[in-house]
Amino acid sequence: MYAIIDIETSGGNHKNGKITEVAIYKHDGEKIVEEYTTLINPQTKIDWYVKKLTGITDEMVADSPKFYEVAKNIVDITRDCIFIAHNVDFDYGFIRAEFKKLGYDYRRKKLCTVKLSRQLIPGMQSYSLGKLCKELGIGLEDRHRAAGDALATVELFELLLKHDIGQKLIPRPIDPNQTSLF
Repeated sequence: MYAIIDIETSGGNHKNGKITEVAIYKHDGEKIVEEYTTLINPQTKIDWYVKKLTGITDEMVADSPKFYEVAKNIVDITRDCIFIAHNVDFDYGFIRAEFKKLGYDYRRKKLCTVKLSRQLIPGMQSYSLGKLCKELGIGLEDRHRAAGDALATVELFELLLKHDIGQKLIPRPIDPNQTSLF
């Protein structure tokens, strides 16, 4: 199983920024089988540039749950999944940092759709999510919002799965009905 994730934050790095929104789409290799999205109260002011980029304001998140209130949901939906994001180290780093503040060591195997795109679809003008989606004809609504970017990443990932046939860069989920690997 795969957990395709996007987050929005109050600032540019996990040392001084906090998560303001998360979207997770659990994917079985063929389709989305579960989803989770929520705004999160970062308990800090959102940077003016981030407000302008995402449209997420301090007022929008004021009554939203705090990270510790949604942490179990994130653990549950991503359990036994490969953590996938466009520029995975950003999203994964923020989520790990939030869990570390709670005293929990959050670890998942991870895959980056930027790196996979470079390997499986060489020659693109850019590998930023917006430009890559435009060039590949992938719809991208609600840019710089967690659900919109995560859904575009789902479409990109599905395309990458098709390009990966024979290359085996993407680990495939094991069929739970399969009793043997041989």
